Amino acid sequence: MNEERAAAAAALAELRQRLSDALAATGLTKVQAATRARLGRTTVQLAFQTSAPDPPSAATVAALARVLHLPEPELLDLRRRATAEPGPGAEPGPGPGPGPGTEQGPGRPIGQWNPHDLEVHPAGPAPQDQAPGAVTARLPGYVRRDHDRVLARAVREAARGHSRMVVLVGTSSTGKTRACWEAVQPLAVDGWRLWHPFDPTRADAALEDLERVRPHTVVWLNEAQHYLADPRAGERIAAALHTLLTHPGRAPVLVLGTLWPEYDHQYTALPSPGQPDPHSRVRELLAGRTLTIPDAFDQAALRTAAALAEGGDGLLADTLTRAGAHGQVTQDLAGAPELLRRHEHATPGARAITEAAMDARRLGVGLHLPQTFLTEAATDYLSDYDYEELGEDWAPAAFAELARPVHGKQAPLRRTAARPRHRPPGSPAPASTPAVSTGPAFRLADYLEQQGRTTRSRLCPPASFWHAAHTHLTHPDDLANLANAAHLRHRLQWAHHLRWRAVESGSATALVSLAGMREEAGDQAGAQALYRRAADAGNKHALYRLADGLEGAGDQAGAEALYRRAADAGSADALAHLADMRERAGDRAGAEALYRRAADSGNVDALTQLADIRERSGDRAGAENLYRQAVESGSVTVLVRLAGVLERAGDQAGAEPLYREAAAAGSVNALYRLLSMRKRAGDRAGAEALYQWAADTGNAGLLHRIAHMLERAGERDRAEALYRRAADSGNVDALVHLADVRALAGDRTGAEALYRQAADSGNADALVHLADMLERAAEHDRAEVLYRQAADSGAALNFGGRNWQDRWWLHGLDADGTPSESWEMTEGPGPGPGDG
Repeated sequence: MNEERAAAAAALAELRQRLSDALAATGLTKVQAATRARLGRTTVQLAFQTSAPDPPSAATVAALARVLHLPEPELLDLRRRATAEPGPGAEPGPGPGPGPGTEQGPGRPIGQWNPHDLEVHPAGPAPQDQAPGAVTARLPGYVRRDHDRVLARAVREAARGHSRMVVLVGTSSTGKTRACWEAVQPLAVDGWRLWHPFDPTRADAALEDLERVRPHTVVWLNEAQHYLADPRAGERIAAALHTLLTHPGRAPVLVLGTLWPEYDHQYTALPSPGQPDPHSRVRELLAGRTLTIPDAFDQAALRTAAALAEGGDGLLADTLTRAGAHGQVTQDLAGAPELLRRHEHATPGARAITEAAMDARRLGVGLHLPQTFLTEAATDYLSDYDYEELGEDWAPAAFAELARPVHGKQAPLRRTAARPRHRPPGSPAPASTPAVSTGPAFRLADYLEQQGRTTRSRLCPPASFWHAAHTHLTHPDDLANLANAAHLRHRLQWAHHLRWRAVESGSATALVSLAGMREEAGDQAGAQALYRRAADAGNKHALYRLADGLEGAGDQAGAEALYRRAADAGSADALAHLADMRERAGDRAGAEALYRRAADSGNVDALTQLADIRERSGDRAGAENLYRQAVESGSVTVLVRLAGVLERAGDQAGAEPLYREAAAAGSVNALYRLLSMRKRAGDRAGAEALYQWAADTGNAGLLHRIAHMLERAGERDRAEALYRRAADSGNVDALVHLADVRALAGDRTGAEALYRQAADSGNADALVHLADMLERAAEHDRAEVLYRQAADSGAALNFGGRNWQDRWWLHGLDADGTPSESWEMTEGPGPGPGDG
């Protein structure tokens, strides 16, 4: 027996030593390791603590092994050896913790529990490589609130030898069970055990073994109604708990439980005179032992959560994007995995309605989605087989399915209503009130909306979606947003009809869009008429466009008057244009004042214009200060300009990191500048490293642009490799350019496959490129079919086979694919005032 204990102790010591060595090698603190492993800080502290009596749990060891880059199987084997059970005939070991006794009683050491086995809800989606049915401790950092202080006091008193009981009362998924789990971690250091009565039923297990509970044990009664409300055993369990808590020879024990408010009210309410009292012992037990937990985080808790998110807690960071406004953080954390699971396993009708709702929200429809719209929109989301299997009542059944709540009282799609607007007596009514759809409306769960924006970003809704929008949506903003979305996806006919529906609903924005289309088609008179209609409605963009037209016609006074009306309507661009007019007129003071007003209204370009004025007047320090103000807006162009100011001032060391930051954000101009700096310095290896660094960023847009730059420089092999990486990262345009490269190399089969892949991903122009290639190969019939398909898909047929040379000139190549002599890398310092 002594040899077995020595072997277990040696295995535990080796396990902890390997963890400590790996922690030192990574340079992480234990707090950082806990955050990355999604474990509690106390859990990680105990895992490393040599004086802790029990090994860490298997889940803790596995999570730390992944974070510290250790072989997980080897560490789990060490843990198994460290927890070896005594052999037959072994002498009984000491009782739990510091107390006396030879019988351990029910339960096991706290450190050996996985929090999910105690019904702490997993947070966030499961890792993609997790085996089905596996449960890992995926928990965000813990935010302590007022109720945690009360729990901590009860734990301290229990550690000092006093039996205590606390039952947390709160609605679903408010953090009750997690609070209990975090509270008991200090007791793990003292060797306390935890018992979760569960098998064969919660009530049976509790009733059978409560009398065997020994000192230094936590009795875990999560969802306490399963114990206290059992019609056969509930009152007896309450009596046994009362005896356990009050018997001095059995102290200390800690009883922790959770309850929903409705159960708490039911058990503690006094019966009417003459009525039976089914919960008398439960009521006595709970008296003075319940603690209410709030439904939402207060501002202090939200600030703490935000700090954890900024420190690298991805789960909290993700949740705060949805729950930061209303504070229901724990509900979102608990409900998100179940919402996703429900969507993945939904019936075909419910799944189709959810996907239609996802597309509606990501393309700009408001929160309240009419049931009539969702029902009709969903039909083309169904396969032919699923559509044919629909029953007559499929829609009501699907909406009922989607309305069933998950953890945190969230539902995938819940019925809602727009809140009525209240105005003070005598206040004027709005000039126009958008029409409101009749019938029920529904709201998509925030988490599913976010998932839709991520997973469906490259998908175009089917025809039933656009038809339902045109038929059932009435809000002008919804219609205008969908019209723009349809236009971007080459659904030009739907875009046209949706814009006119938006105009009929009172959208001046849609009028401006229609005017722009008339302008592009060369119908200036029609465009001006539409702009005037929108301007009469006070639309700042229409006023700006009319002013621009008058200025182009030489009517400076008329243009200035309209620019001022646009500025009064809130157009920061109009203010900036007025400033430009003042500057051209020689009124520098007036220009600066207007630029400052435009900058204060959110126009970043106005700050850069002010900076240009400062730099031209020789005030380089003032220009740099203004550029730095503009950089805070996140503008990549401003970053490049600021870097140029520093470069021209001879501050190469200050300019380079700004160019790098801008290049990482997708600025090819910044990359040009960095390469020029390396080239002027004769640093070929540095230039090559820049190419590799930019490629390693994984930015699909930047990869595409670098490939384009290499193609123009004649390095087709390297360009092709980067086009492939950009395409693999989701850049469909890179697929088209990659196909172009293949076509120039004579690989028509490979080019056609890539063109079709791009077309299948939603790029209708790829069909035009493919038709061009076929037309040049004299396959006129196939080319004509593809031109027609491209036109039907909304592609602009603004070049054909006869303009093939023009298209390759746009790539910086001559018609035969060789680099154009018109392209060369700029050698001078970074862009100055007025450069893009």
